[in-house]
Amino acid sequence: MDDSVSPRKAALAAASHRAGLLAEEAPLIGIIDMDALRGTIDDLRSSFPNFFRHAFAAKANTMPAILKFVRDAGMSCEVASPGEFEAAQAAGFAGEEIVFDSPAKTRWEIDAALKSGATLNIDNWQELARVDDWLAKGKSSSIIGIRVNPQVGIGAIAAMSTATRTSKFGIGLEDGDNRARILAAYEARPWLTALHCHVGSQGCPLELIAAGIAKTYALAVDINASLGRKQIATLDIGGGLPVNFESDRVLPSFRDYVASLKAGVPGLFSGEFKVVTEFGRSVLAKAGIILARVEYTKETGGHPIAITHAGAQVATRTVFMPDLWKIRVSALDPQLRPKTGERIEQDVAGPCCFAGDVVAHARPLPRLDPGDFVMLHDTGAYYFSTPFVYNSLPAIPVYGASGAGDALKLTELQRGHALV
Repeated sequence: MDDSVSPRKAALAAASHRAGLLAEEAPLIGIIDMDALRGTIDDLRSSFPNFFRHAFAAKANTMPAILKFVRDAGMSCEVASPGEFEAAQAAGFAGEEIVFDSPAKTRWEIDAALKSGATLNIDNWQELARVDDWLAKGKSSSIIGIRVNPQVGIGAIAAMSTATRTSKFGIGLEDGDNRARILAAYEARPWLTALHCHVGSQGCPLELIAAGIAKTYALAVDINASLGRKQIATLDIGGGLPVNFESDRVLPSFRDYVASLKAGVPGLFSGEFKVVTEFGRSVLAKAGIILARVEYTKETGGHPIAITHAGAQVATRTVFMPDLWKIRVSALDPQLRPKTGERIEQDVAGPCCFAGDVVAHARPLPRLDPGDFVMLHDTGAYYFSTPFVYNSLPAIPVYGASGAGDALKLTELQRGHALV
């Protein structure tokens, strides 16, 4: 993995040192490059036709400042829980700017979504019955659709693949008489005007994602043709763009994804349907870094270990699935400058009180010493915004960076809690 530190990230680390943000009582911080984030959103929007609407997947980062930022940058918001729904509303998203997804919506959630005018993607037949009951008593301006599982298979990470034969999400398109039942559901309910799918994200190749969307698109065309009317007007194709965690290179790009969709689902670009996307990780991951102090170093069984303050509480997936969620780590000196020197294999471990709390195993890095720091790359999505509250470790302070050179500014986005 490429552990080099780009000039921009070096500038962010240097700015945090000048500002004294990493102190004895604050040995761990996150930084989001707001200029990079804005550039990614601009790239996303310019890569797709204007009839595509892009909803930011709030699960990737529910920090109020980030939700407000992405709204101001022209995105809608996809939510999957009452907490995310309330966070989106608090950030200023109107009902029609919110897409509500979840396989376990309560009656309260359905009621809140339909009252607000949020788009509602129904996950299963029992939820459809609940929506029937609600609409029998009231009216809603919401766009309402059914989530189907196109059952196109598994990617490299099973837990991130949502269109497998036995996925918990959506209605299996190839199971039993579901296709006929779906057609009958739309025929009986003119208010069903959308169709939704999501194949997966990390570990899912673009061809697999496009195959799932192609089956969903074909179903929408078939339903409209069978009904003799254009009832389905909106297709929600989910998120699904993987992130390259091996280097700073953006691979695949949004334009790569568009090319794959044009090859696999050309009709998606005809303008026949309004299209909704739900990108999260790919929008924000590369804009974030974590800086953590090395508190101690040791050798056990001849094996070097650096004990830092970044562990499972911020890098949960990496710690519990190290082979599938490897993360880049760079060694910095006490002034937060990139370290040089002979590289040795060493573990970079965290503060949590269990043996597996290691973010990098046998990683070749310049030897880390107490008082040094490590930089964890590509952490803008999920890492410090959805902490794993193990050992009651405190929330991580997060700062937003903007500008360059002498005009580079760091602004508090999320207040952490001091260790004492």
